[in-house]
Amino acid sequence: MASIPELLRSARTIAVVGLSSNRKRPSYGVSEYMQRAGYRIVPVNPQETEVLGERAYPSLEVVPEHIDIVDVFRRSEFVPEIVEAAIRVGAGAVWMQEGVADDAAAQKARAAGLTVVMDRCILKEHRKLTR
Repeated sequence: MASIPELLRSARTIAVVGLSSNRKRPSYGVSEYMQRAGYRIVPVNPQETEVLGERAYPSLEVVPEHIDIVDVFRRSEFVPEIVEAAIRVGAGAVWMQEGVADDAAAQKARAAGLTVVMDRCILKEHRKLTR
């Protein structure tokens, strides 16, 4: 499993599950920052058609490209189904934002070979690398 710095240095495409077009939502601000930092952001939200200038997809299964990181901006209760989808699509990692955690789902993801980060903000971790 990759460390957080290794993961952030090697990743290029981040699918953000729960990304909202509402600029006041944390998912928007974090994704906008990561996009400005050079990552390709893929919005995954059945309620959206486009966010941050990128086409939104209703689920991970229909994203037409490889996903390096699945960034989860949903409540912990939704994590098991998101992890299952991340495994099915061959994602490299699952990143659960601050306040989001599911130990059983994390163990399942690790067993399938995915790197797992729980209860951490990807923006804050990226800023640590760029200091």
